[in-house]
Amino acid sequence: MKIAVAGKGGAGKTTVSGTIARALGRAGHDVIAVDADVNPMLGISLGLGMDATERLATVRRGLDTGETPHEPTTAGMLKRFGADAPDGVRVLVASRVEMPDSGCGCCGTTAHGLLSTLEDTGHTVLGDMEAGIGVLTRMKPDTLDVLLVVANPAPKSIEVARRAVEAAVARNCRVILVANRVKDADDLHAIRAVLGDDLVVIPEDPVIAQADAEGRAPIDVDPDAPGVLALIALSERLGVPAQAA
Repeated sequence: MKIAVAGKGGAGKTTVSGTIARALGRAGHDVIAVDADVNPMLGISLGLGMDATERLATVRRGLDTGETPHEPTTAGMLKRFGADAPDGVRVLVASRVEMPDSGCGCCGTTAHGLLSTLEDTGHTVLGDMEAGIGVLTRMKPDTLDVLLVVANPAPKSIEVARRAVEAAVARNCRVILVANRVKDADDLHAIRAVLGDDLVVIPEDPVIAQADAEGRAPIDVDPDAPGVLALIALSERLGVPAQAA
């Protein structure tokens, strides 16, 4: 199953991605989390910590300088460019692609192409996408199974989410709207006025803010915090198939 998380930068999509990946791992799913953002911070939300997250990004940047050997196979990419996060999640940092589909598996494959390739390994694949809708507009129909569109109450965030929904629907993708960092009824009204009532609401949560400040995964700081519990509940409604025995 291929899941992606999209939204404006700062909407909280990386926190959503990391927490859902961890929740799926705890539920017994084999998860590969792909950090496809230009500022790869998914490792922190997964619980790897700042140093390990930076090492992953550095290895990928080494492709540009020639310090990192190219890796043509999917298994090799997972080994060379990935790391084990808690709850059995494997995190992989994708590089920004200058020449899509160049034939090189590790640096010529688009983010959505990489998601498809990794799904062939039998894992559930979750991608924290580049901010905005650029990647979505380049995707072909039926590329993703589920797109989580994250919006906070800011007008620009809501507008990016609206465009992301349009792009996903045009590509035959199931969409779940996530209203993030909702403090009160006014915040919720602002999001619903544009995006409608069918939302998953993630409340403003000081535990998530604390985790961000400390460079930790929210699910490790307090798995029973309201925002974390809401994200765990969201992971349960994704419909990820049970792992084969």
